[in-house]
Amino acid sequence: MDQHAHALGRRRPVLLGLCLTALAMVMAGAAQAQTYPTRPIKLIVPWPAGGGVDTSARLIAEPLSQRLGQPIVIENKPGAAGNIGTALAAKEKPDGYTLLQASLSPNAVNPHLYKSLGFDPVNDFEFVARVYTVPSFLVVPASSPATTAKDLVALAKKDPGKLNFGSGGVGSSQHLFGVMFNKAASIDVVHVPYKGTAPSEAALVAGQVDYMINPPTALAFVSAGKLKALGVASPSRNPAMPDLPTLDEQGIKGVYTSTFYGVMAPAKTPKDIVDRLNKEIVAILKTPEMRERLAKLAADPGTESPEEFKKFVLGEIRRYGEIVKLSGADKVD
Repeated sequence: MDQHAHALGRRRPVLLGLCLTALAMVMAGAAQAQTYPTRPIKLIVPWPAGGGVDTSARLIAEPLSQRLGQPIVIENKPGAAGNIGTALAAKEKPDGYTLLQASLSPNAVNPHLYKSLGFDPVNDFEFVARVYTVPSFLVVPASSPATTAKDLVALAKKDPGKLNFGSGGVGSSQHLFGVMFNKAASIDVVHVPYKGTAPSEAALVAGQVDYMINPPTALAFVSAGKLKALGVASPSRNPAMPDLPTLDEQGIKGVYTSTFYGVMAPAKTPKDIVDRLNKEIVAILKTPEMRERLAKLAADPGTESPEEFKKFVLGEIRRYGEIVKLSGADKVD
């Protein structure tokens, strides 16, 4: 036997051992995905109950729990425009038993607003699935004299600085969307921030603020006669309210705003678990029952892979860098 053959013979057991180790790891991962989950899953919602992020979490949690065969426990951890709960989720054990209900503000806008987030919006998470995206609507209290977007703009221009608009906080989606609307309409108004979408909507219903550019959570108040919708901030009308004109149609051009809701997991959560969660969520979103529910929310369901969801969020991070500059919002500690 020559030296080369002899050396090869000595390496074979090592190579075989490495192959067997790799195979064992693959099989262990597959087994983990098949047996996962074996206990309840925690879903962190970094916003108060009742708002858009909370609504999206509760909408997906029940059917996902049924498909996984384990309870999904929602924990609301609000504060700092979603940063507190998002940072908590990033530090959890990456085993698939803690998930995050992600959304526009903490996961795409806040990196441009806060000097210290407490988390990295890209590297601290695995991107599981986009649940849905929704457009925004211009809404006013039922008592408002305005019946169209043009009416509201006319009122604002008649008394500059008198009208105000509400939001879920400085740098929140409603704040940035309001800034976009105000600039497009060339109006001078006052911003009134609240601690979350639900409190700001309550203030709007009570007439404490004059208008909001709000996600479809406001449509329930519109249906109940507590708010009026004056326009949709999208290029085309929404099937949920086909008779409601776009802002474009009313002469306020280019105000296209949307908010996404999705599921993320702490970085290094096993890929098999991420893929399993994505598969189940996408399957839920494709059911006729969920399609019907989402249509009532004016929502566009997500059906992307984890990689496509990550690409989508990276695009939103880039886009809102420019919008934050437009808002004039300073970075905060």
